[in-house]
Amino acid sequence: MHALFRLLSPTHSPVVRQREQVAFTLADGRRIDVLRVRDPRARRIKLSVDERGARLTLPLRASLAAGDRFVHDHGDWLQQQLDLHVRHAAPALIVGQTMALPLHGEDAPVTWRTARAARLDFDAAGQLCFRFPASAGQAAVQRALRDFYEAQGRADLGRWLPRYLPGLPRVPRRFTFKRTTGQWGSLAHDGSLSLDLALLLARPRAFEYVLVHELCHLLQANHSPRFWREVEARYPGWRDEREYLRHEGRGLKSRLRALLAG
Repeated sequence: MHALFRLLSPTHSPVVRQREQVAFTLADGRRIDVLRVRDPRARRIKLSVDERGARLTLPLRASLAAGDRFVHDHGDWLQQQLDLHVRHAAPALIVGQTMALPLHGEDAPVTWRTARAARLDFDAAGQLCFRFPASAGQAAVQRALRDFYEAQGRADLGRWLPRYLPGLPRVPRRFTFKRTTGQWGSLAHDGSLSLDLALLLARPRAFEYVLVHELCHLLQANHSPRFWREVEARYPGWRDEREYLRHEGRGLKSRLRALLAG
C-alpha cells in the first residue's frame, strides 16, 4: 500500500516549451494573437484553432515569412474557426455564482460558503461545497478547483489500479495529471504516466479506459493488433469509451480550460 500511495502522490515536473505570441490582423480588422511554435517533429506548416486560440506550427526549416504567408492565406478559415469557438465558449468559474460543476460525466450542484481558506469538497450531505474567504481572488479559487479534480482523480486511480496491475511487467513510476489539448494520456520512457485532468469531467468508464490503454503500453509500446488484444482482455467496452471521447472530448477540454481560465 505504501508503494501504491507513492505512485499516487502529486509530483511537479517543469515543462519547458519554446513558443512565441505573434499578432495578426484579420480581414474584418480584428487583431488577434497566434501562438507560433517551431516543432522539430513537424513536417509541414500547420494552422489550428482550439479553445486556447490559434496556433501556427512550423517545421525547423520553414521560414517565419512562410509562416506569416500561410496565416494570411488561410485568414478566412481562421476567422470562421475563431467565431465558432466564441459561439460555443464554455462558461467560466464565477466565485459565489457558479451553481454546478462538471464531475464524472454530470453537472454536480455546488454551494458557496465563506471560510478561512479556499477549498472545494463534499459536505455532510454529499453535495459539492466551495468554501472560500471573502478576500479570495479568482486564482485561489481556481487552484482549489484544480486541487479538487486532481484529488478525485487520484482517488479513482486508487480504486482501479489494484485490478489492473497484476500481469504487467512493471508498475508505472508515478502518475501525474496535466491539461492537454490532444491525447488523453501518455507513458514516458521512464515509466511515468500522465493523464489529462479533463478526464475528471468525463464519465468514469472513459477515464478508466484511458488508464487501461496507457497501462497496456507497458506490454506493447505501440498500437498494433497485439496491443489492442491486451486492451480488449482487460476492458472489453473500450470501443464505446473511445467513441465517447472522440465525440465529447473537445467539449470536455474546453470546459476545463474555461473553468481554470488559461
